[in-house]
Amino acid sequence: QLQLAESGGGSVRSGGSLRLSCAAIGRVDITYAMAWFRQAPGKEREFVAAISWKGGTIYYGDSVKGRFAISKDNAKNMWFLQMNNLKPDDSATYFCAADQQLMGPPFRPDDFGSWGRGTRVTVSS
Repeated sequence: QLQLAESGGGSVRSGGSLRLSCAAIGRVDITYAMAWFRQAPGKEREFVAAISWKGGTIYYGDSVKGRFAISKDNAKNMWFLQMNNLKPDDSATYFCAADQQLMGPPFRPDDFGSWGRGTRVTVSS
């Protein structure tokens, strides 16, 4: 399992942008795919985006297509989620997750063995 840590969350007004980062902590000896999920209070964890190890395969959840972009820097063991045109419905805690390969679509939380603790995003109208 990888140790993951998210950063970059915060508060923004509707239409604004945020860039989330996820870093793998410590020595990383395996290749892995990663994803972003989000969870709002009282709701199930929702798939946001996923990217393969080499970055050639990318998926997005329907609610973020055209607004969010996932990317990665394997040399730095970091991944990113650029979020544009944010809406109040995007408010949630965002988690990065990783596993050796992508098992979807569809992508379920159980498909990923490593998780960060999350970073909070709040979008006001």
